[in-house]
Amino acid sequence: MSLVLDRTAQDLLFREAHTANTFTDEPVTEEQVQAVYDLVKYGPTAFNQSPLRVVLVRSAEARARLVEHMAEGNRPKTSTAPLVAILAADNEFHEELPALFPHFPQAKDAFFAERPVREQSAALNAALQAAYFIIGVRAAGLAAGPMTGFDFAGVKKEFLDDDHTPLMVVNIGRPGEDAWFPRSPRLSFDDVVTTV
Repeated sequence: MSLVLDRTAQDLLFREAHTANTFTDEPVTEEQVQAVYDLVKYGPTAFNQSPLRVVLVRSAEARARLVEHMAEGNRPKTSTAPLVAILAADNEFHEELPALFPHFPQAKDAFFAERPVREQSAALNAALQAAYFIIGVRAAGLAAGPMTGFDFAGVKKEFLDDDHTPLMVVNIGRPGEDAWFPRSPRLSFDDVVTTV
């Protein structure tokens, strides 16, 4: 085996993990979410930027508002998941670069002065951080159900502002009965990797 991480951890994070569609009633605590973030914040991004923003939807009133914007097939699982998170990209992430990238604080203005450049960078790097977040949820022994089947404009208007772009909605909790579909096929190494 060429991997340092033991097989049990590999299975927890990748091989045995699936996108969850049902969850138990066991709550997801604030401490669990903080532990997830405190781990995944170390994932690499360009210029150490941290554009990911997370809105935890906990109240029944907020959940009802969110469910209205979900695609029909995603409404039942979003209604019943112990916790739902809206993951978004902060298009004004560059304001934090002098603190996050202190050896070159000028990066804020040198590379990210224009909004279209910031939006492109925020989308890519927040998507990276969203992937880390999903792996972090799995590392906490929980299951994640990430979804992009929702009205992006509606969720933005309801929960965010003009400086934030929604990326995905993630249901979080302990997997319930029949939580996942059978594993779908994956491409092989030879299908993906080319050596030059």
